[in-house]
Amino acid sequence: MPKNPTPERRARMEKVLANRQKDLTLVLANIHDPHNVSAIYRSCDAFGVPAVHLYYTDNPFPALGNKTSASARKWVETTRHKTKEDLMAALRAQGMQVLATACSPTAKPLQEWDMTKPTAIIMGNEHRGVDEELSAVVDGEVYIPMRGMIQSFNVSVAAAIILAEASRQREHAGMYDQPTYPPEEYAARLEKWLEK
Repeated sequence: MPKNPTPERRARMEKVLANRQKDLTLVLANIHDPHNVSAIYRSCDAFGVPAVHLYYTDNPFPALGNKTSASARKWVETTRHKTKEDLMAALRAQGMQVLATACSPTAKPLQEWDMTKPTAIIMGNEHRGVDEELSAVVDGEVYIPMRGMIQSFNVSVAAAIILAEASRQREHAGMYDQPTYPPEEYAARLEKWLEK
């Protein structure tokens, strides 16, 4: 049974959906801490990422219990993949450049990547990063320049920084000025949102 949101709530849904970036996504690869996963979902919602991809091969997807994460997951879709072939096929079908976070010698600074292109960024496990099986098939590696003694951010913080840079580039390019969804898809998605 459809809900009847107030005009203000409907207007907010319309605006938020119009700002969703259909061609920007994150891949969560074996991230095990539920607090990190929850924070990443919140950042995705905040920066207009409509969906995330889950790639869990040796860690179960963590149970997310608090109300904040449940609320963020309500507005950010989730697609699960059991094999790297399935994951990459789904991303390639959307024409995405696929980047992995890394601190390798071949990684390029975040600001050097063109995030106005259709882009998927793989965020790796908290302890070992992105597994070799994925880093071997991506288009490139990205790192966040740091000027302190510590050489890495918490994965959820890194996700937020990367999405903030993507948002900055897309804002500068005027990509939030009109919906990335075609009118029919936008209308269908709005209808689903109105029922939540």
